[in-house]
Amino acid sequence: MSISRKAIIDALSNVIEPDLKKDIVTLNLVKILDVQGQVISLEVKVSNPAMHSRMRMREACEFAIHRTLGNEWKVEVEVIPISGDEREGDLRKVLPGVKNIIAVASGKGGVGKSTVSSNLAAGLVKRGYSVGLLDADIYGPSAPTMFDLIHEKPHVIEVDGKNKLAPIEQYGVKILSIGFFAEANQAVVWRGPMATKALNQLVNDAHWGPLDYLILDLPPGTGDVHLSIVQSIPLNGVVVVSTPQTVALADARKGVGMFRLPAINIPIIGMVENMAWFTPEELPQNKYFLFGKDGAKNLAEELEIPFLGHLPLFQSIREAGDAGRPAVLQEGTPVEAAWNEILNNFEREIRLLPFRKKSQPQTTEQS
Repeated sequence: MSISRKAIIDALSNVIEPDLKKDIVTLNLVKILDVQGQVISLEVKVSNPAMHSRMRMREACEFAIHRTLGNEWKVEVEVIPISGDEREGDLRKVLPGVKNIIAVASGKGGVGKSTVSSNLAAGLVKRGYSVGLLDADIYGPSAPTMFDLIHEKPHVIEVDGKNKLAPIEQYGVKILSIGFFAEANQAVVWRGPMATKALNQLVNDAHWGPLDYLILDLPPGTGDVHLSIVQSIPLNGVVVVSTPQTVALADARKGVGMFRLPAINIPIIGMVENMAWFTPEELPQNKYFLFGKDGAKNLAEELEIPFLGHLPLFQSIREAGDAGRPAVLQEGTPVEAAWNEILNNFEREIRLLPFRKKSQPQTTEQS
């Protein structure tokens, strides 16, 4: 029994790409590799590179062909993720009023990623930028605490006839967090797809308005949630945070490897070394390298990514986070000086980003 390629394409036109909301034929995501005997070989591209997403696409293609053409056909489907370059045109329909969408990531929890996200956002506001902060750390949201918004709840406004969430503004930063929708002692126990859906709603159902920067505080690690986020939100780049400790650096290396995967290919803006050293208040000239010296700086040099700067282990940073006022707002302090260096380097790398986006080194390392 022979079959035409048109019949195969017609059958596959019933398969919808779940993130891009159109059928895979219209999106030009299907390539018929071969038809031999009763075997149909296909290559299909998918937006979300996570394993469960690829498996579902394979099953959907098999079902569509069997339903339309009969069960006698054996269907072999290779599902590969869409590359970052291929997605750029479609994805820029998401948050078109935001000039730069920057993720802050860490391979390991507890290294200060949320502290860096909060202070980066507040520091950019100090420099005259319009900034939003999306607390995407779905399992451990910190923004409500770090901006003294624990008891606040976003309200709904009408924009162009549609109901939208209005981010809460504090210190000039527009903020949304899953923490606004859960009680302080309530655990968020969600599987990956549910967590991803909630985050997409915070992006697409919110009225962010025009922004120079939207900062995303990602969860720690390199799992399915991260892959879904980076494939559904058009990131311009990533800041990686690590302490100089060996165990943290190993996870930071994996994080960089994930963003450099060909299917993701998001530029690394730079690395921040947090808890770089401790200086006692009574001995301001002394530096104690409690977690090692220059570990993140050396890793950045090894991986050929920019190093944005050191953040010493200041007690005032912890106190500022607990009090709900980012430490970067402390005028004339060593904390502000440390952050000024990081912000200067960050702005420089943002300006250079278009020139090195296409030439960033690649690695096949995966977590």
